[in-house]
Amino acid sequence: MRGIVIVGAGQAGLQLALGLLARGYDVTLVAARDARQIRSGRVMSTQAMFGPALRIEREAGLNLWQRGTPEVRAIRAAVADSTGSGTEALAFTGPLDEPQQSVDQRVKMADWLELFETRGGRVIHRAIDAAELERLASDADLTLVAAGRGELAEVFARDDRRPRFDRPLRTLSCVYLHGVRMPGGPARTQVRIHVVPGVGEVFLQPALTTSGPCTTLLWEAVPGGPLDCWQDRPSPGDHLARSLDLLRTFLPWEYELCAAAEPTDANATLFGAVTPTVRHPVARLSPDTHVLGMADVVVVNDPVTGQGANNAARCADIYLRAILERGEDAFDPAWMRRTFDAFWDHARHTTAFTTMMLGPLPEHMLRVLSAAVTHEAVARRFANVYADPSDFTNWLADPAATDAYLASATRA
Repeated sequence: MRGIVIVGAGQAGLQLALGLLARGYDVTLVAARDARQIRSGRVMSTQAMFGPALRIEREAGLNLWQRGTPEVRAIRAAVADSTGSGTEALAFTGPLDEPQQSVDQRVKMADWLELFETRGGRVIHRAIDAAELERLASDADLTLVAAGRGELAEVFARDDRRPRFDRPLRTLSCVYLHGVRMPGGPARTQVRIHVVPGVGEVFLQPALTTSGPCTTLLWEAVPGGPLDCWQDRPSPGDHLARSLDLLRTFLPWEYELCAAAEPTDANATLFGAVTPTVRHPVARLSPDTHVLGMADVVVVNDPVTGQGANNAARCADIYLRAILERGEDAFDPAWMRRTFDAFWDHARHTTAFTTMMLGPLPEHMLRVLSAAVTHEAVARRFANVYADPSDFTNWLADPAATDAYLASATRA
C-alpha cells in the first residue's frame, strides 16, 4: 500500500485525500484545525462551484449538501454608470447550462474531514513548518502541499515565465447574510455581479452556511478607491452597516434588496487581498526529497471570476487520475511536473480570464457586454465562461475572434 501525505485540508487536499483513501491508499492528511474548530471559526471564502466542478464532486459521492443548497441557474451582470449617478449603464442575465452552488467551507470542509476520519484516514491536527514537511515527505511515497498560504507555499519558487504580479489588484471583504431579497423572487435565483468602473466589483451569491441558506456579499475594491475601506476589519454588524451605505451610493437597487439583511453569525466576515501568482510545482526539500504543490499553492488568482474552488476541484481530480495511472512507479520530479502541466492546461485559461477581468475592460469586452444586453446567445456564452474558462481563449482573448463571433451571433 503506497503511503501519501497531503498537507492542507481545503477543497483540493480533502477531495484528493478522500479519493485516494477510497482506492486503498494509505493517506495521511495534515490539517491545521479539527472539524469542530472549522465549523466554529471565521468564514474562509466566498466559494462558487460551477457545473463541471460539481460533477466531479457528484461522481466521487462527495456532494453531501446538494439538496439543501440554493441552485443558481443564471448570472446577472451589470455595469454601473461611470459618472457615479447610481444607475446602471447596462445589465443582462446569462443562463447557465448547469446549475451552480456555493457551500460555506466551514460546512463543507468540516463534514469532509469527519468523513475522511470515519473512513479510516489518518489526520495530523496541527500546522507544520518546512522542516516538519521535509521529515514527513522523506518517509512517504508522495507528498502534496495543498495549503495555499504562509510558509509552506513559499517553498515553491515563483515562475517568472507565467503571468505574475507584485501586488494585489483588489482588496477583498465579504459578509454572509440572511434576509437578502432576490429580484423577481426566489424562483429566479441568480448570482449578481456588478462592475463599478474604476472602483471595483460587488458580488451577491446565494449559498448554504451553518445556519441554512444565505447570501454572500463580496466587495472587490480597487486599492485606494472608495470601496477600499475595510482596513479596520469591522464586526459583522458594522460590516453590514458600512456595506449598506456603499450600496446606497453606488448600487441603490441592491440597497433596497439588502436593507433588511442580518449577518448569519458572529464569524461571518472575511478580509484580505490576493497577489495573483504562478509558482513552480515541484519543491526540492533535500537532495532526495521533493514535494508537489497543488491548486492555489501553485496557481493563485484573485476571486473576481469565482474560480478558486473550481480550480481546486479540477486540480484534485487531475492529480488523482495521474496518481492512479502511475501504479507502482516512482513519483519522481519529472512525473510531478507532467502532472502539474496537465492541470495548467486548464488553469491557464482561468488565469487569462481573471487577469482580463481585473484590468480596465478592453474595448472588445465592452462590445461583448453591450451585445449581451440584446442577444441571449451572447449573454449565455459569456455566463458559461465562468463555468468553463477554456472557452475564453476561443472568443474573448482576441479582439478579432470576439468581433467575428459577435458578427455571427448578432446576425443569428
